[in-house]
Amino acid sequence: MRNHSGFALGAHLWLVYAFLYVPILVLILLSFNASGLPTAWGGASLKWYGKLLANASIQHAALNTLIVALTSTFIACLLGTLLALGVEMRARNNSARKGANLADTLLMAPMIIPDIVLAIALLSFFNLLKMSLGLHSVILSHVVFNIAFVCAVVRTRLKHFDYSILEASIDLGAGWFTTARRVLLPAIFPGVLAGGLLAFTLSVDEFIIAFFNAGSGSASTTLPMQIYSMIRFGVTPEINALATLVMLVSFTALFASQRLNKVPKAHD
Repeated sequence: MRNHSGFALGAHLWLVYAFLYVPILVLILLSFNASGLPTAWGGASLKWYGKLLANASIQHAALNTLIVALTSTFIACLLGTLLALGVEMRARNNSARKGANLADTLLMAPMIIPDIVLAIALLSFFNLLKMSLGLHSVILSHVVFNIAFVCAVVRTRLKHFDYSILEASIDLGAGWFTTARRVLLPAIFPGVLAGGLLAFTLSVDEFIIAFFNAGSGSASTTLPMQIYSMIRFGVTPEINALATLVMLVSFTALFASQRLNKVPKAHD
C-alpha cells in the first residue's frame, strides 16, 4: 500500500512539473527554430539570437531594463534593509508589538495589491505631483514594490540572528556604528544580497507597472514592454529568443537569491 501511494505521489509531482515547465521548454526550443513560422519546425539555428543583437530597439530596451533594475534594486536594498531593522527591533520590544504587527501588515500591502491597482495608484500620484513620466518614474515605481520583498527577505535573516553578539560588542567598547558595520552588516549581508537579487528579478520581469508609468515614446521602453509591442503582430522565433534570454536572467538571479538566503544551521 505504501509503495502504491508513493508511486501516485511521485507521478502527481512529475505531472505538476510537466504542467509548469513543458510550455517553457517549448518556448526555448522554438527560439532555435530556423523556420520563421511559430509552429513549423525547420531545423536548429541561432539566427534569431543574431537578429536580436543587431536590433537597435531591443538593445535600447535592454539598456533601459538594466538601468531600471540596477538603480531600483540598489535603492530598495538600502531602504528595505533599514526598514527591516526598524521593524524587527520594534517586534523585539513587547511594548511596541502592536505597532510592529501594524507595520508588518503595511509592508505586505505592496506584495498583495494587484499590479494594475498599484500601477494606477502610482500613475495618479505622479499626475498629482505634476511629475513627468519617463525612466525615472519607472525606477521609483519599481522601488515601491521592491522594498517590501527586500524587507521580507532581510527580516528572515534577522529572525535567526543572535542579538547577544551586538550586546557583547558594545560591552567590549565598540560604538553602535562600529558594531553595525563590523558585526551586524556582515551577518545579514547574504540576506541583503538575496533580497537584492529577488528585487532585480522582479524588476526585469515587471511589465504592468512599467507600462502605466513609462510615459509615451520609446525612450523609457523596457524589455517586457518591447516584447509586448512585438507580440501584437504575432509570435515569432525572434520573440521566443528574447523571452528566453529574459527568462534565463530571471532564473539565474532567483536561483542565486535562494542559495544566498539559506539560513545557516546551528552548531552544537
